[in-house]
Amino acid sequence: MRIAVVGATGMVGRVILQVLEERNFPITEIIPVASQKSVGNTIEYRGEKYTIVSMQDAVELRPDIALFSAGGETSKQWAPKFAEVGTTVIDNSSAWRMEPNIPLIVPEINADILTTEDKIIANPNCSTIQLVMVLNPLHKKYGIKRVVVSTYQSVTGTGKDAVQQLEGEVRGENVAKVYPYQIFKNALPHCDVFDEETGYTKEELKLTREPKKIMRVDEMNITATAVRVPVQGGHSESVNIEFENDFELADVRRLLADQEGVTLQDNPDTNTYPMAFYSEGKDDVFVGRIRRDLSLPNALNCWIVADNLRKGAATNAVQIAEYLVKNELVK
Repeated sequence: MRIAVVGATGMVGRVILQVLEERNFPITEIIPVASQKSVGNTIEYRGEKYTIVSMQDAVELRPDIALFSAGGETSKQWAPKFAEVGTTVIDNSSAWRMEPNIPLIVPEINADILTTEDKIIANPNCSTIQLVMVLNPLHKKYGIKRVVVSTYQSVTGTGKDAVQQLEGEVRGENVAKVYPYQIFKNALPHCDVFDEETGYTKEELKLTREPKKIMRVDEMNITATAVRVPVQGGHSESVNIEFENDFELADVRRLLADQEGVTLQDNPDTNTYPMAFYSEGKDDVFVGRIRRDLSLPNALNCWIVADNLRKGAATNAVQIAEYLVKNELVK
């Protein structure tokens, strides 16, 4: 199994390499790929050094799977070229997610739709992944009418330059700004760029659109507000869910505790609830603060947290690759 990691020197690319190693993914050859300025440099995988190659060289090597984390423009240009030579591309950017014929996959929810014909597979938005991991089992049981989600997203979701901005501001330095304002001691209701037509940011629109595709529901009312906070890693979400049918809180907790990839942390008596700090470096989605919405029938509130670089990006992509290999969808 020959695996290319496209964007191997980036924040998510490095975590992909780490997750591949941790999960003992069956690799016979690793092909690190990055921008032209990094070609010829080396990265380390399983204690060995590998030389970074160019996009064209990687295409010519015809890897079995290419894990992309190099941005939307790069993906639009190069993913089809990999696909043309028989490589299965798993892409972390937003470039392909809402394309009708491109599967958008969270393995615990909808990997069953994948076939050998799917040569470009989209990895969902990081905030979407942790959201649907909780919504899906609840929707199956109670039927969801409406979701209101407010996110509290870490700076790692923007990239290493944003991390450097936060770290520099903590030290009191005058640093280059990725965000329009300082992020230290602040909260910015501004993730990604604003859509002129709706007034939503692109991040908010992803949260309203992607869950319906993943969960295979045509109608589900979702609205979102996405906020950037001065947290190093881990995205948090305050979620209000209105159901078609009534529920028992004990049953909700049981459903979520039984969901693969979800950890229930929900005991106010012991101050047990999900936290971004706790989620760092972990692959599960954490859910807690589960309680009835006292203002509306058949509705509840919850708090969802996950490491945005792992389950929100790298781990989910590797899990897709694992599914493809296990089910012989790549040769």
